[in-house]
Amino acid sequence: MAIVEGARGILMRQQSFQSAALLQVIRCTMSFSGAWIGVLLAGWVGVIPLCWAQSDTTIPDARTILKRGVIEAGGAIGYWEEFLFPSEAHSSSRHAIFVMPRIGVIVTDEMNAGLLSGNLAVQLEPFYGRFRNGLSGDAAGVSAVLKYNLLSFGRWVPFWDVGVGLLWTDLAPRIAEDSSQANFALETGPGIQYYATTSMALTLGVRYHHISNAGIGARNLGLDAVLPYAGVSWILWR
Repeated sequence: MAIVEGARGILMRQQSFQSAALLQVIRCTMSFSGAWIGVLLAGWVGVIPLCWAQSDTTIPDARTILKRGVIEAGGAIGYWEEFLFPSEAHSSSRHAIFVMPRIGVIVTDEMNAGLLSGNLAVQLEPFYGRFRNGLSGDAAGVSAVLKYNLLSFGRWVPFWDVGVGLLWTDLAPRIAEDSSQANFALETGPGIQYYATTSMALTLGVRYHHISNAGIGARNLGLDAVLPYAGVSWILWR
C-alpha cells in the first residue's frame, strides 16, 4: 500500500510540474504576442505624426500634386468575401486575403466638371490571393486598372476605378463554380486617398470582384465577391 501511495504521489508531482510548464509556455506565448501587438500599435501611432507633419497651409492640394505625367506606386491588402446574387444557388463560404501592389501614371490633364473635375490614371496591378475556408487555394494574376481622381476636395481624393485582368487559381477544377485554372478578373469600386505629404497618400477602398473563365471551361458559374482594402502609395516621378 505504501508503494502505491508513493507512486501516486510521484505521478501527481509530475502532473503538477507538467501543468506548471504548460502554463509557463502559454504565458511566454502571450507575452510574445503582446509584444508584437505593442510593436504594431506603436508603428501605427508613429504614422500619425508623420501624416500630420505638414499643415494644410504648407502642403499643396491634390490638384497641384496630381498632374499629368505623375507616376505613383504603392500597394494594398484586402479581404475578399464571396457573396451570391439572388439567382445563384451555390455556396458562398469562400474568403481570401489579397495582396495588391500597383504602379500607375496620370494620363490626362484635369477635366473641368465642377465638383466632378478630375483626371484619369492608368495602373498596372499584380495581385496574389490566399483562400482559406476549408478548401485552401491560391490565386495570382495581373490587372489593368483605369482610375478617375476627383480633385476638388483639397488633399482628399475620392476616386472610382475599374479593372480587367488575367488570373490563375488552383481552386479549379476542385470547385463547382469553375473548371478552368485560367480565368479572367473584373473589378470596380470607389475609394478615397488622403495625401498626408506631397509624396505619400493613404488609401481606403472597396471593390466588386468577379472571377470567371468566360466559357472556356466546362463549368463557369463564376465567383462574385466584395473586396475592401487599405494601402499606401508614393509619388515616384513628377
